[in-house]
Amino acid sequence: MILTETIEKAVLSQKNMMESQNIIRRELLEQIHLQNKLAIVISGIRRSGKSTLIKTLAKSVQTFYYVSFEDPRLAGFELKDFERLEEVFTKTYGRGDYYFLDEIQVVDKWELYVRKLLDEKKYVLITGPNASLLSRELGTKLTGRNLRYELFPFSFAEFLLFLRRQPSGENFHEYLINGGFPEYLLLRDPKILQDLLIDSLFRDIAIRHKVRNVAQLQELALFLISNVAKEFSYNQLRTMLNLGSTNSVSQFLSFLEESYLLFPLAKFDYSLKKQLVNPKKIYVVDNGLLVHNSKSFSPDYGKLLENLVFLSLRAKQKDLFYFKEKYECDFVVREGYHIAQAYQVCYHLDDFNQEREINGLTEALQKFKLQEGMILTLNQSDILEIAGKKIIVKPVWKWLLEKT
Repeated sequence: MILTETIEKAVLSQKNMMESQNIIRRELLEQIHLQNKLAIVISGIRRSGKSTLIKTLAKSVQTFYYVSFEDPRLAGFELKDFERLEEVFTKTYGRGDYYFLDEIQVVDKWELYVRKLLDEKKYVLITGPNASLLSRELGTKLTGRNLRYELFPFSFAEFLLFLRRQPSGENFHEYLINGGFPEYLLLRDPKILQDLLIDSLFRDIAIRHKVRNVAQLQELALFLISNVAKEFSYNQLRTMLNLGSTNSVSQFLSFLEESYLLFPLAKFDYSLKKQLVNPKKIYVVDNGLLVHNSKSFSPDYGKLLENLVFLSLRAKQKDLFYFKEKYECDFVVREGYHIAQAYQVCYHLDDFNQEREINGLTEALQKFKLQEGMILTLNQSDILEIAGKKIIVKPVWKWLLEKT
């Protein structure tokens, strides 16, 4: 139990902080519409801007209630403390119907309180860093009564807005290396991104999933971060990192994905069984986090570019695969039952790699009966006609700024 006075101090200081901060409008806001029948659920990696997103939404309503449960003063908050929180809300904000509950996953049985609010026709938005943990509780008490959204670090457009820059190849190169975590972009201290990785591994994975060998989990994460966009199998990882069993590898990878640190990409196959056993590739939630946690001595700009394209497609909820037969295509996008788009990523097209990159894309276009594909580069532009297929060569930064 937490004293009412303690709750009041936390809520009041958080209210003052909300009112004093400068914020930018996130692209995800265009998709979110508050309603009193369904809870809005926003998940995403720590420090990606979930709290700031709430603050933007709060400015669109007259009276709201806000609390972040990661405030140390609220440590040990229990279900029965919500009654005291309601009293504090009314005293601090006045009467309102909009509830913004930040990092609510730290409170046991929080879903019971959210269901009560929905039954009372309140508007509720909740956030958390782990998609699976939120989904589990939502699936027990709030089935069919929630809408879920994912928030990623800044896109290139948001990066420009945040730093008050204009679109250019030079500014894109800075984004390519530094990524989109707001705090890091302000302070440029690598320790911010190194601590973020450790924080996510320990607080969002090890503690919650009771992982005993945290060193192995960390070793796996660092290995995958250092080998972004490369193929791997569970058995290879098990052998290289001495992880005991492929089940352990699979479980660790699911934890890393749920916490939004890493994302596996499956090889396309019409057989679901083959998709499950085929080698996968891994991508990282942010290029800055990748650069400052990788064991590599220097950044691989080609891999950073490919990682960025993956993140842009993933943030748009695209159903993604990589394609590989005789040649390889980096990304194919499924819409419904069909592959609808194909992308190849190449830092710079030249005489040495042009044939390989084009062959990989055209093979995918022929396989899926597509008339057009795209090669995304650092700064090259062109339109090619090959084997009856149209290939658009475009700089990644221009593609990122398109409203698609």
